[in-house]
Amino acid sequence: MERPISSKPPSFLWISIVALALALGLAAWGVAILQSNGQPVIFAAGALGTILSLVALGISLDAAMQRRTHSATFTELINPVNERLQHVSVLLNQVSEQQRISERTKAIAFRDKDREALRLAIRDEINKRDWEGALKLVDEIEAVFGYKQEADRFREEIFQQRDAEIRKVVDERLAIIDKHCRAEHWSQAFREADSLMGMFPKDAQVSRLTQDIETRRQDFKKQLRDSWQDAVGRHDVDGSIEILKKLDLYLTPQEATELQDTVRQVFRDKLQLLGQQFTLAVKDHKWSEAVRLGESIIREFPNSRMATEVREKMDLLRQRAAEGATPAMAV
Repeated sequence: MERPISSKPPSFLWISIVALALALGLAAWGVAILQSNGQPVIFAAGALGTILSLVALGISLDAAMQRRTHSATFTELINPVNERLQHVSVLLNQVSEQQRISERTKAIAFRDKDREALRLAIRDEINKRDWEGALKLVDEIEAVFGYKQEADRFREEIFQQRDAEIRKVVDERLAIIDKHCRAEHWSQAFREADSLMGMFPKDAQVSRLTQDIETRRQDFKKQLRDSWQDAVGRHDVDGSIEILKKLDLYLTPQEATELQDTVRQVFRDKLQLLGQQFTLAVKDHKWSEAVRLGESIIREFPNSRMATEVREKMDLLRQRAAEGATPAMAV
């Protein structure tokens, strides 16, 4: 005798439905936790349970369909399941939408935090005078967040502060260079210029600084030559020799050769002048003055004939100077 078909769904089918409901509840709880602290573990477990429950439900329905031979009874069986599946679909859509909303909310929040952090980083680079690093961060705030006007304002501020800082340093070093030039310390001036060039190679004033120093040096050299020629023309022997001592530091070998004849004449005039002063001092019995002039002749013109003659008289002159004698002395 054929057994009647039961109108109730099999117990395994109900177990699958209950498991599905539990899995959905677990997934919903996981969404709440994911929004609060970002931990996806519980949500993942709920999602996996939902998938497994759906698989089990499918198997249960397949078994139930095989056990049902009457279409009306099968319809009665499947209608509650369809209703529950539709309810599950609605819940899953709600969970998915909440998740999308949550992700958008977090993205907006993180975007604001990232932008503010980038602004603080730009300020920090400006305070540290790291202009290149600050400009790179400004490029990022424009490229990533699209804030072009804000980036332009940052760039203008960076350029203004950088130019002011450069001008301050350059002015301080220029004052040092000017001091070296006025003291004729040209080597120190060139070293300062090279150091400044290494710091600000693109600055227009700094880039021509070496040439400016050389121009000042050449101008000073020309002034020395003009003064020396003027002294020579006026027969100012002592003045021309003092100027020549300075000028000698600036002359090239070729220039020195060109002035050689004039220089020799100046020193001949100097020796002649010393000789005249020496003779006059002896004649006037100014023994101390004669000793001083004789020592100058020997020191400045050691190889001259006059120096040889003066050496022969120096001992007697020193003796007379020590005694303070007044009798005339033949020279």
